[in-house]
This record gives sequence, structure tokens and C-alpha cells, in this order.
Amino acid sequence: MEQLICVIRNLELTNKINYQWLKKAFLTVGLFLLPYLSLSQNQKIADSLVSILINGSIEDSTRLKLLEEITFNQTSTDSILFYSNLLIREAKLINDHIYVHKGYYYQGEAYKLKGDLEKALKAYFDALRILKQSNFKSDVGTTYAAIADTYSINKNHKNSIYYYNEALNILRSQNDSIFIATVLLNAGDEYYNYEKLDSAFLYFEEAHLIFLKFNYEIGLAYSLGNIGLLFAKQQKYDSAQINIENAISILNGFGDNYAISDYQIQMSSIFLENNDYTSALQYATSGYLTAKKEGLKEQIRDASLKLSELYQSQGDFQKALEFQAQYYVYRDSISNAETIQRMADLRTEFEVSRKQAEVDLLSKTKQIQQIVAIGLVIGLLLVAGLAFTLYRGNQRKKLINNILSAQKEEIEVQNDLLENLNKTKDRFFSIISHDLRGPVNSFRGVSKIIRSYVEKDQMDQLLHVTGLVDQSANQLSSLLDNLLNWALSQQGNFPYRPEKLSAASMANEIQEIFGNIALAKNITFNKIIEEDPEVWADRNSALTILRNLVSNAIKFTPEEGEVTLTLDMQDGFAEFRISDTGVGIPKEKIKTIFELNEKNSTYGTAGEKGTGLGLILVKEFVQMNGGDIHIESEEGQGTTFIVTLPLSKEQLVISHE
Repeated sequence: MEQLICVIRNLELTNKINYQWLKKAFLTVGLFLLPYLSLSQNQKIADSLVSILINGSIEDSTRLKLLEEITFNQTSTDSILFYSNLLIREAKLINDHIYVHKGYYYQGEAYKLKGDLEKALKAYFDALRILKQSNFKSDVGTTYAAIADTYSINKNHKNSIYYYNEALNILRSQNDSIFIATVLLNAGDEYYNYEKLDSAFLYFEEAHLIFLKFNYEIGLAYSLGNIGLLFAKQQKYDSAQINIENAISILNGFGDNYAISDYQIQMSSIFLENNDYTSALQYATSGYLTAKKEGLKEQIRDASLKLSELYQSQGDFQKALEFQAQYYVYRDSISNAETIQRMADLRTEFEVSRKQAEVDLLSKTKQIQQIVAIGLVIGLLLVAGLAFTLYRGNQRKKLINNILSAQKEEIEVQNDLLENLNKTKDRFFSIISHDLRGPVNSFRGVSKIIRSYVEKDQMDQLLHVTGLVDQSANQLSSLLDNLLNWALSQQGNFPYRPEKLSAASMANEIQEIFGNIALAKNITFNKIIEEDPEVWADRNSALTILRNLVSNAIKFTPEEGEVTLTLDMQDGFAEFRISDTGVGIPKEKIKTIFELNEKNSTYGTAGEKGTGLGLILVKEFVQMNGGDIHIESEEGQGTTFIVTLPLSKEQLVISHE
């Protein structure tokens, strides 16, 4: 008990500013002030308090205070949800409305961080309802501000402004100056986003005067920065630049390069909208260098995209391409980091569940000990109770050992998975960088040929060059289409809208697309339609399947060969057969043809080059549409791809099962 009191006293001393002010004043401040909130959270403190909670005998009021501190110091959103729910449940048992409110408030914060804004709003309104029922006014303004912040994240500016003003009405009566200024800053930002610039300026200016009165430098920096952005929006560029530079000067004193970089990038966007490319380039470069120095991946990503756009507009395509490549690298890096974080959250959830199991086990042990104490007068019951306690202790040790063993195995599996993902990513980048070089170099070579013909006044030779341009453009376009579709499918963002489609119409469309391409290569393109069934599939992905397979058939068929597209029905499915008289596929390669592997990238009969990515898309899209794909091939004799798609919605559902 003395240990617990000591820990809580230390918390109250060390977190006085962080907990009372940063939590209260910066929780809803938005983009720039959020990094400061993390300073008040400490997972080590949370873990030590959990240990006290499990092992100590604590009275109810102290236990609720302890649970609140544990919840506040958690760094995982799932852990915050777990302990906030526990806080709500235990506070309700003793009818403590204040801690019920706090539990709902933390619950709202966790859901907001997870991006589940509907649940966040429900939790905040539950917290507000508890406060009004108990007539407890001190946290009403804070809760209104949290609700406004949630609507702000959801781009609901109207509701956000309404609740920010409700918060201000409460806070002004409590004379909570710094927090009032913070809410004014956020409300002004909402008016700014709502294109009500005059109202935004009034709120920013009032916030600035309060920060100035209390010499609150970090607040002054953000109020100056926001006023600067507003001036830029009004095309008052000199005033905008003065305010932004003053904000950055203050932020430099705090080392807040996160906000500095963001302000510079936003200024670049505003100047770009007003066609001031010189100023836009200057701010984008400054934001990029600041982010690069501090290793701020998100800012590097955003600045790289902005610089790519600016250099492209100035005709410097080399630099535009370099920054665009860097944008994709950092975008994918951030995506991978988010994947690793989700896996870490799963592990944390497992740890929390294990600790709760220990709490429940210890609670049961405490009840057993109380029963044994009552029956101390009977020696037989005492012996039985001691034996039972020893037995439970051994079982608990076995359980913990099993959990630790399972945890170790899970970590090993996760490490293996991450290693495979990293290898796949490296292979993918290697293949793409190699294959992009081909068509890009072709364009470079074509430009030299064109220049040579023009200098020599050999205009009749330019017709020959157009074929080379078409070939390089088609290769590059096909590669980029497949890259985009593959990326969308991997992220789960590919638009999948199954509907009734005419299989014959799709076959006719494919013949129209590739008829001239086959003719240019002196290949006969046959189409045999036995029946005209209606398939139940997503149109875009179904056409992508047929385009890739027919394109490959033409690619690997020599001149004077044949490519045949046959349509028939088999057992509730439409069957597409794409056959060619080309080079065929070795048996050992068929086994891995649908995997991302540089060995699957093969030259066509006319020197066409690909990544093998198209067949990966084909496999994924066939499965997505509830169909199947088979290969029949013999080296030197040609290849047949057989694709089936369901004829009805019911058959599609059965296929997915």
C-alpha cells in the first residue's frame, strides 16, 4: 500500500503539467500539437501500476485512481480501450460518476486514435451524459472540445464549429485561459476549412492575444502560423510570409521540426495554387530539407510529391522523376511501418489478455483464502484448503509457461512473415526498376533518332520511328496499369462491384483491343463463341484478366501464328479459353508462374519484356470473382489458359465459401 501511495504521488508531481495541461489543452488541437501529447504517456509507468493492481490489496477509491493512471499512460489504443472499459465497470459498481465519465472519455480518445469516429462520438456523448446527470461542470467544456475535434477529423465542419463554441461558452465561465486559447485556435481552423476566413481570423487573433498575455510561446507559434496561412489564402503573401517565419522562429526554439516542416509544405501548396512557382519551390525545398534532417517520413513523403509536381511544371523531368520515386519509397515505407505496428498491437492485446487472466485468477484465489480463513477451526478444512491452494499455484505456473511458450512461437512466426514480406518487396522493386528502364531508355533512344532525322532533313524516316514510340508507350502503359491494379488489390482498395455481364460482349471488346496488335505482328486472332452466357463478375477486373492473357498470348506467339479466344459454358460457369501457337511454358515454370519472381519475367517473340506481374493480377482477380484458372502447355507447341467465371450471384457466393 505504501508503494502504491508513493507511485501515485510521484505521478502527480512529474505529470502535473503534462497531465493537467497537455492532456487538457492539447488533446484536441489537431495536426501540430498532437506530438506533444505523447510526452505525457509512459508505458513503463503503466506496466508498473498494472503490477501493483494485480498484486496489491487496494481499497475502491484508490483502485479507481490507479486504473485511471494506467489507462492514461497506455501507448496502445487497444490497451486504452481495455482499461477504460475496466474503469467504467468498476466505477459503476460503486456508483462513482466522475470515474465513469473518465472511462468513457478515454474510450472516446482510443476510438478516435483508431479512426472509428462513430464509436468515439458515442463514448464522448456517454461521458457528457454522465457529467450532466451528476451536475459535474468542470469537465463539460473539455468533453465538448473532444466532440468538436472528432467532428473536425471527419470533415464535418458545421458540427465541429457548433461544439467548439459550446465548449467556449463553458470554458469562458471557468476562466481556463490557455485551454480557451487552444479551443479558439481549433475553432478558427474549422472556420478556415469552411472557407469563412473572416471568422477564422477573429478566432486566431483572440487566441493569439491570450497566448501573448501569458507569454505561452508554443501557442503563439501556432496562432502566428495559422494567421499566416490565412493571409496566404487571401493572397496577402507578404503578411503571410512574416507570420509564418515568426512562427517557425519560435518553433525552432522548441526544436519542433515536425510543425516547421508541415507549415513550409502547406505554404508551398498555397503558393502553387496561386501559380507562384518560385515561392512554392522555395517552401517545398525548405520543408523537405527540414524533414530529411529529422527523418520525418510523412513530411518527406509529402514534400517529395510537392517537389515532383513543381519540377514537372518547370519542365525539369529528371528531378521530377527522382522526387516521384522517392515519394513512392517513403509512401511504401510508411505503409510497411503501419503493418508492423498493427502486428505489435496484436501482441499487446495478447499480453493484456494474459494479465487480465492473472487478475481473475488472483481474485478467485483471494475468495478461496477468505473461505479457508472462516473454516480455520476445522483442521481438515485447513489442510484441504492449503492443498487446493498449492494445486492452483502449480496450475498457474503451468499456464504461464504455456503462454510464454505460445508467445515465443508467435513472435518467431511474425519474424518469419516480416522477413518474407521484406524479401518480396525487394524482389518487386528489383523487377520493376529493371523493367522500367527498358521503355524509358527506348524513349531516350527514340528522341536521339528523331533529332538525327530532323537535322538530316529525312522526314520520311520518322514514320518508322512512330512504331518504336508506340511499342515503348504500350509496354510502359501496360506495366503501370498492372502496377496500379496490383497495389490496389494488395491494399484491399480495388473497387469490386459484381454485376451481370455479357460474356460475348467482353470477348468482342477484347478482340477490338488486340485485333490490330495481332495484325501488326502478322498473327491471326480467332474468336469462337459457342454460346452467349451472362456471367456474374466485376467488369473491370474481368476485362483485366482477359486483357493480360490475350496480351501474353500475342507476346509469346511468333509471326504467322494464331491466337484463339473461345467462349463456352461448363457446369454453372462461363469458360474462356485463350490458346496460342507460341513458344509454350516449361513444366517446372508452370508451378511458380503465379508468384512474384524475377525468373518468371520472360522476353516475347519480338523482344517484348514484362514483369510477370500480370499473371499475379490474373490469379488474384479470378479468385476475387469466384472463378478458377488452369494452364495447358507444351514447349514449342503453344499454351492454353482456361478461366471460369460464375454464371449467377448464387454460384459466386458458393465459390467464395
